[in-house]
Amino acid sequence: MSSQNKVSLILSGMILTVIAFMIGVSVGQGKGSLMNTNELTDLTKVTTSDFSPYWKAWQVLDDKYVAAASTTAEQKIYGSIEGLASSYGDPYTVFFPPVENKVFKEDISGDFEGVGMEIGIKNKQLQVVSPLKDSPAEKAGVKTGDLILKIDDHDTVDMPVDQAVKYIRGAKGTAVTITFLRPGGSKPLVKKIVRDVINIPTIDTSEKPGGIYVIRLYSFTAQSANLFREALRSFVVSGDHKLVLDLRGNPGGYLDAAWDMASWFLPGNDTVVTEDFGKNGSPKIYKSKGYNIFSDNLKIIILVDGGSASASEILAGALRENGIGKLVGQKTFGKGSVQELVPITSDTSLKVTIARWLTPSGHNLSENGLDPDYKVDLNEENTSNGKDPVMEKAIELLNSGAI
Repeated sequence: MSSQNKVSLILSGMILTVIAFMIGVSVGQGKGSLMNTNELTDLTKVTTSDFSPYWKAWQVLDDKYVAAASTTAEQKIYGSIEGLASSYGDPYTVFFPPVENKVFKEDISGDFEGVGMEIGIKNKQLQVVSPLKDSPAEKAGVKTGDLILKIDDHDTVDMPVDQAVKYIRGAKGTAVTITFLRPGGSKPLVKKIVRDVINIPTIDTSEKPGGIYVIRLYSFTAQSANLFREALRSFVVSGDHKLVLDLRGNPGGYLDAAWDMASWFLPGNDTVVTEDFGKNGSPKIYKSKGYNIFSDNLKIIILVDGGSASASEILAGALRENGIGKLVGQKTFGKGSVQELVPITSDTSLKVTIARWLTPSGHNLSENGLDPDYKVDLNEENTSNGKDPVMEKAIELLNSGAI
C-alpha cells in the first residue's frame, strides 16, 4: 500500500475538528453483509473455538432481559465485534458501526467543525494531546496534558477516543461543556466551548538574534512538504546558518510529509523510520530521498513537548539519531502505531493496528516517546508574560556554540 494513503489516527487521538493523527491509516476496499457467513476467509478459526458460552449468553439475554425485543440481531452482532476489538487492549483498534463509520470517514475527508484539539489515551486516561492554534479550545485555555474527566454529562472512565470524539464534535455555533483536570491541579476545570469551523494551521517562520531562523510546523498535511521546502529556501536566502525546527504541539499527519522533510538533511542511505509489522510481515524501511542540501556547518535544534506526536516524533527521531540535531523541551507523547481501516460491510469498518513505527535505532515510538537531549521544565514563573523558556534555551545553545 502506498504511504501516500496512510493516515495516522491519534495517539489514540483525534483532532476535534475532528481529524486523527494522520500517519499510519490505510483504507481498504470492499463490501458485504454481516450476516453472509460465506465472507469468512478462514472458517477453521471459528469452528475450532468453543462458541457455546457466546450463544448461551445470547439466548439468556433474549429470554430474560426486560427490553430484549428492542435490540436487533444486527445490533447484537455489532456489539459483539466492538467487544472483540476491545479485547485486544489497544485503544487504536476499534470497530465502527454505521453511524460512527460515516462520521469517521467524514473526519478524514478534511471538512471539520468542532473545538480544535487533539485527544488521546495515555495511562488509560483521556487527555489533550494539543489544542490547535487559534482554535476554540486554545482560546478557552485548554492546555497540552489536560485530563478529560467529563464531556457534557458523560463520564470518560474507560471511554474510547472515538466515542469521546463523537460527543465533542458538532456543528458550528453549538457548545460542549468539558470538565478537565490539569496535571498537578486539585480542582477540575469546567469549560464551555463553542464549536467552530477549524482551519488547521501548517507553518510559520521567524528570525531570532544571532543568525537563527525558526520554522514552526503545526501539522503534517498534504501541503506541508511543499511549504517546508519554501521555508527552507527562505532560510537559505536569509543567510542564517542556525535553524530551530519547532514541533511543539504538532500531533502529526502524513508520513510522506515527515519522510520528505527529513530527506533535506539526510543522505540517501540514512534511515528515516521503519514500519515494523511484527509476526505479520517483513519490516518496511523508509530511507532518505537524499536531497541532503546542507553542509556540516548547519546547526539544528528541534523543539518538542508532550503535544509532539506521530509524524513529529518520526521527524525528530530521524534527525536526532542520524546526528543532525538535538531535541530541546519535554518528552514527546509517544504515538507510534499504524492502523488500517478495513471494511467489514458496506457501512461498517474495523480500524486495526497493523504495525509500529521504529526510529533509526529501533526505538518503538509508542514506548515512552522521545526524551529531549535538553529538558526544560515549565512553570507559572518562567512562562509568565509571554516568556518561552524552551525557545530561550535553544537560542542559548545555538549562540554559545554548544550545538
